[in-house]
Amino acid sequence: MLPNDLESAYVSEPVQRLTFAGATLAVSRDCAVEAPVNIIYAPVSHAVMMASPRDLEDFALGFSLTEGVIESADDIRSIEIEALEEGIKLIVSLAGDKMQRHLARKRQMAGRTSCGVCGIDDLSALAVKTGGPREPGQLRLSVVQRALEALPPLQVLNTHTHSVHAAGFANEEGEIVLLREDVGRHNALDKLIGALVRAKMDPARGFVVLTSRCSYEMAEKVAVLGARAVVCISAPTHLAVQRAKAYGVTLVAMARGDGVSVYTYPECVTNDLQAAEMRA
Repeated sequence: MLPNDLESAYVSEPVQRLTFAGATLAVSRDCAVEAPVNIIYAPVSHAVMMASPRDLEDFALGFSLTEGVIESADDIRSIEIEALEEGIKLIVSLAGDKMQRHLARKRQMAGRTSCGVCGIDDLSALAVKTGGPREPGQLRLSVVQRALEALPPLQVLNTHTHSVHAAGFANEEGEIVLLREDVGRHNALDKLIGALVRAKMDPARGFVVLTSRCSYEMAEKVAVLGARAVVCISAPTHLAVQRAKAYGVTLVAMARGDGVSVYTYPECVTNDLQAAEMRA
């Protein structure tokens, strides 16, 4: 079986548990699998990303979109998954002239679960990639709270391992309609983006929820998707805030049980009383 199911994404390891009271216990813990995934735009290798070995077709599509290799799902002819002893090959066949255009970019990457600006060869690559800001998304606090409360039970892999990130998409009522997990937060978001595109869902009719901090790359991926709002459990970086403003993305972070912090377009986030007054 190809490594694309839940069971392949974690393994049980023996652990010695030491308590501060002096007890020693022999237990087992499920650990997330961190597998090297070689993304190949056939026949040329593009990147090796450390990722969770599931939802890999979503990953291939989302990664290709957010990296600018393709413009739509139609630009991909096929996706093949090949499991090898040393890792996984994710072979993407591009349509038309997309392969030639891709080769012309001459971009090489070395993927990892942490992030930065690996893969760029010029500071100009950090420039804003889209035009002017779009209309930012409107959010109600009760809807955000509903999405945050719905998130943990859907994090199946994290329930086993307690070591992976999740990216979810909530509809306008705060229901999580799609969710993807991965050891890398960027990978989880790319997988979610791929799943949304394949499901032909409108990203403007809802918002993205992340169980991580928001870096500038995460803000850009949300913008490339076409979503107009993102909610993060942890804090954003300063550059992420700047990018969210430039792209017209409502950025809500530090989303915890007692409230949220609104970093961009605070006028777009209202409580239910304010929303009722606006409708009146």
